[in-house]
Amino acid sequence: MYKNYKIAVVIPAYNERNKTAEVVKKIPFDLIDEVVVVNDGSQDDTKKAVEATGRATILHSKTRQGIGFAIRKGLRYSQNKNYQVIVVMAGNGKDNPDEIKKLIEPIINDGVDYVQGSRYLKGGEHGKMPYHRLLFTKLYTWAIRILYGQKVTDGTNGFRAYKLNILDDPGINLNQEWLREPLEYYLSIKVLLLDYKVREVPVTKFYPQKVIYSQYTKVTPFIGWFKRLKPLFLLRLGLKK
Repeated sequence: MYKNYKIAVVIPAYNERNKTAEVVKKIPFDLIDEVVVVNDGSQDDTKKAVEATGRATILHSKTRQGIGFAIRKGLRYSQNKNYQVIVVMAGNGKDNPDEIKKLIEPIINDGVDYVQGSRYLKGGEHGKMPYHRLLFTKLYTWAIRILYGQKVTDGTNGFRAYKLNILDDPGINLNQEWLREPLEYYLSIKVLLLDYKVREVPVTKFYPQKVIYSQYTKVTPFIGWFKRLKPLFLLRLGLKK
């Protein structure tokens, strides 16, 4: 427990083998009460490897449901355990567990509701990020600025922290079927629309120097990107709530 706050880390994982287990081992447990790994129907030894660490609660789905579904499952579990602050991070080693403190301190010390990690702020890093990935993340961020008038620098980074009670807001509905993939994007836009206190902090995003696409992301090109763009337009046009 960190300064009288109950804090959990939610990590969605799909076929990450030992990567997720290594992430769990590096979590700063002096700051965090529980690590919740949501194993989204992995067909490899992800579940076994995480269990072997003895340091995480594992929520297991028999079949793959989608990253949005997996995160929602972790959030609901955390709500039932009365956690107050949630950190969501990647299970593939692209986020730095040592930076969790940077995400939760604005919430605890400054009353911020939602903290977005940004690889593009001064002090952030994105290493050998593939050029097409760089282009997509930049375009998405500019779309937020244009459509919502919000000055953000990194709208797609999944390394985030927020007060769990924002999910009690009637203006936020995570139970919609269309959010199986873009739940994170939906929530990040909703907190802007509902005028929550939002802040970005610089973080590091690790990318392997030379590796095939499927080894650094499970997001399918074009189709997966389109699914993540949907909240931008559906919420702006009032077609979804």
